[in-house]
Amino acid sequence: MAEALGPSDAHRTALELGQAAALLGAYCFIERRLFELTGAWSVEVEPPRLQVHLDQVSQQHAWHAALWAERLPVLAGVEPASLIAPLGPSLGPVLDALASAPSAPERLAGLYRCVLPRLLSTYGRHLRRAVPATDAPVVRALRLVRTDELAAWQAGEALLQSLIDTAETAAVAAAAAARLEAQLLTGHAAVGLVPWPGQRT
Repeated sequence: MAEALGPSDAHRTALELGQAAALLGAYCFIERRLFELTGAWSVEVEPPRLQVHLDQVSQQHAWHAALWAERLPVLAGVEPASLIAPLGPSLGPVLDALASAPSAPERLAGLYRCVLPRLLSTYGRHLRRAVPATDAPVVRALRLVRTDELAAWQAGEALLQSLIDTAETAAVAAAAAARLEAQLLTGHAAVGLVPWPGQRT
C-alpha cells in the first residue's frame, strides 16, 4: 500500500551512482550498528524473553547489513568498505546516544519509538522513489528488510510495554525517545533517519 502513495513510474528519477552508494552505505552502517547494539544488549538485560528477542533481531540486522553491502555500487577507485558510513549530521550521534542508554526501558524506547520507526520511514520513502527498471535488486531488498523490521517493531513495542509498569518508568521511556528525536531534528532529519540525496530531508 505504501508504495502506491509515491510518484508514478514516469516521474521517478534514478539516483546518481554516487548518491545511491551513499544511501545504501548508510543503510549498511545503520544495520551494522543495530546488530552490534542489540547483540550487546541481549547479554545484559532481563527478563530472558527480552534477551531472546534482542538476540533474534541482532541476527536479522546482521543479515540486513549483508544485503546492503552486497548491493553497494562499484565505483572506480573507491573501496566498498569506505562507503559504509553515516549520511547526514545526526545519524552517528543518534546511534551513539542510543548505545549509551543505561536501562532496558530507555534502550527499547529509543529503538522502538524513534530509531526503528524512522528507519521504516526511510526504507518506505526509498521504495516509493525507486525506479523499478533499474533498482529491482534494491527494491527486493527493501521489501525483505521492511517485513523483518515491521515484525521486530511490533514485538519490541509489546516487550517495552511489558516493562513499563509505573508512571515513573513511562516518563523515563518517553524522555529517552524524545531526546533522540530532538537530536535528529537538530541535524535536520525531519523524515526518516537520513536525508534523501540532494535534499535536506
